[in-house]
Amino acid sequence: MSHILHRNPALALPRAVWARGSVIADASGRRYLDASGGAAVSCLGHGHVEVIAAMRSQLDAIEYAHTSFFTTAAAEELAELLVARSPASLTGVHFVSGGSEAMETALKLVRHYFVASGRPRKARFIARRQSYHGNTLGALSLGGNAARRALYEPLLPPSAHVSPCFALHYREAGESDDAYGTRLAQELDAAIGALGAETVAGFVAETVVGATAGAVAPVPGYLRKIREVCDRHQVLLILDEVMCGLGRTGRFHAFEAEGVVPDVLTLAKGLAGGYQPIGAVLSSRAITEVLTGAGGFKHGFTYVGHPVAAAAALAVQQIILRDDLVARCAAAGARLAGLLQARLGGHPHVGDIRGRGLFQAVELVADRSTLSPFAPSANLNGRLKAIAQDLGLLCYPSGGTIDGVRGDHVLLAPSFLVEDAELELIVERLAAALDEAVAQLKRRPAAPGSAAPP
Repeated sequence: MSHILHRNPALALPRAVWARGSVIADASGRRYLDASGGAAVSCLGHGHVEVIAAMRSQLDAIEYAHTSFFTTAAAEELAELLVARSPASLTGVHFVSGGSEAMETALKLVRHYFVASGRPRKARFIARRQSYHGNTLGALSLGGNAARRALYEPLLPPSAHVSPCFALHYREAGESDDAYGTRLAQELDAAIGALGAETVAGFVAETVVGATAGAVAPVPGYLRKIREVCDRHQVLLILDEVMCGLGRTGRFHAFEAEGVVPDVLTLAKGLAGGYQPIGAVLSSRAITEVLTGAGGFKHGFTYVGHPVAAAAALAVQQIILRDDLVARCAAAGARLAGLLQARLGGHPHVGDIRGRGLFQAVELVADRSTLSPFAPSANLNGRLKAIAQDLGLLCYPSGGTIDGVRGDHVLLAPSFLVEDAELELIVERLAAALDEAVAQLKRRPAAPGSAAPP
């Protein structure tokens, strides 16, 4: 009997005992092809000898030093690398232990900035529905993931939400990308006006939406329009690239494709590729200068700038830079997208294949012609995950794709070092898992009023 309070106590989890590259093995010797990097974490795969050597070297030198007493070479060099690879306006770096801490830190950073700059009424934040920004209470309050919010709703601080940029489901008939983006920008403008611009501190968005909706990129020009609205009202733009950043979309920062630069940027998963828990918040020169003048940022966690985590992240990022893995990710992503289109593009239960780089998703539908989803009670995403794992494939399906309740998708985010043969195997196993999941649903009665697969 396990004494761990597992996510699902009824599920008997296999014990992972070994991993190399894109493969994880359990205690029985069974091997799994890791097509999602856990949750888009393992950007260099498993068991990378150079990263492990860097961690060992740091352990031999010093394993922990609290940042109220010391800084370390690993943390300083990592900060220098991140700033050097970012637009010139992003000059400040604050390290944390993961994505949720990064978002909590971003909120406090923005609040402290406005207080220190003489605008203490700015304390409200606006985010988008169908988003996810972390599981701590502040981060969860911003997120628009209905399922994750539901149980904890009474505990969540108030925040405002506007529409997601999800053209497949929410663009109006005949509406161009430009008109759609303009409409969403006007909605944000109205939301800021309703709250009072003097009270709104920041607007938060995932550059490319991750787990909640499945690799949903904005329509061209959307983020530029959002940037203009924020600037007009002196609202800071906070971009969440915890899942989609650091090369995953084929750009070092996903926002590079959008022609905007945020005031605050959150990073995590691919920073150290899972070798250690670490996240980071990058802030603009203006924020950095104001807080430096105010005596520093009054915030911190016990493991901020942890030396071994910083050393692991520094090694990961140096390898990505040295081996030009962002470009490799873009090329492999194009290969994966092509394979998905070839194998599943005409599938009767695939409504969309989308993504950037090695950040791809397949949206599943009961009726391809209308994009009608399967009934939530069918739990297609959970069924698909279990079947895929039985077939030796680890992927990342989720439900509530469309509105937090309806819709299913599966997210793929393999290692930047994934081989072509592995990509082919990923697609074949995913297709087999989808066919079996749908076949199982056809063998059971459809829920009343739901769209049953033909």
